Amino acid sequence: MRIAVVGTGGIGSALAALFSRHGHGVILGSRSPRRAGALAKAIGASGVSGYEAAAKAADLVCFCVPWEHSAETIALLGDLSGKILLDPSNPEAADGRSLAVGHSISGAEILAEGAKGARVVKAFNYLYAELLRDPETLERIAPSIFLCGDDEAARASVSELVTSCGLTPVDCGGLKQARHLEPLAMLMVQLVRERGWPPGAAAMRFIHVRPNA
Repeated sequence: MRIAVVGTGGIGSALAALFSRHGHGVILGSRSPRRAGALAKAIGASGVSGYEAAAKAADLVCFCVPWEHSAETIALLGDLSGKILLDPSNPEAADGRSLAVGHSISGAEILAEGAKGARVVKAFNYLYAELLRDPETLERIAPSIFLCGDDEAARASVSELVTSCGLTPVDCGGLKQARHLEPLAMLMVQLVRERGWPPGAAAMRFIHVRPNA
C-alpha cells in the first residue's frame, strides 16, 4: 500500500516506521521536508514532500497531526475524495489528560466533516509511540487494534494493513464508535501517567469467545 504519513512527530514517526518495516511504501508529509529527510532515511521511507503532494501520491493518508492543528492541516491536503484517511489522533484538551470533545461527537467525526470526500477510519489511537517503535515487544504483546469508519471497504483495507503489520484488527463498525475509542486512549494516559505503567509495554488485547467454540 502507498501510505502518506502526514505529521512526523511521535506517533507519526512511529507509524511510518511500522508501515515501512512491513513492506509498505511510505512517503512523509511535512511542513519542513528537509528536516524530515533524516527520519525518511532512518526508516527507509520512499520520500518526503509537502502535505498536499504526499496525500496526492498515496492510497491512504495517515493523519498524525495534533488536534489543535487538525483543521488548518486538513485544508492543506487538497482534494481527498475517495482516499482513505486513517486517524490515529485524539482530540486532547490542553492538559493532555482529557478530551476537548466527546460523548455526543468525536474528533474523528469532526475530522470527517472537514475532509470532504475522504473515507475516514479511526485506528491506532490508543497505543503509545514507544511500543510501536519496539518490534520485539510489539510482537510479544500482540495488541488488538480497534478501528471504525462509515465506509466498509475502507475499514477492510485498514484491517488488512493492521494484519500485514502482525497485529489484530477489531472492526467496531461505523465512525460514531470513535466516541468510545477516543476515551479509551485517555484510559491509557491515566494508566501510564498516574499509575506508572511503562508506555512502551502497555496495550490491550480483545478476546471474543464465541458460544460453543
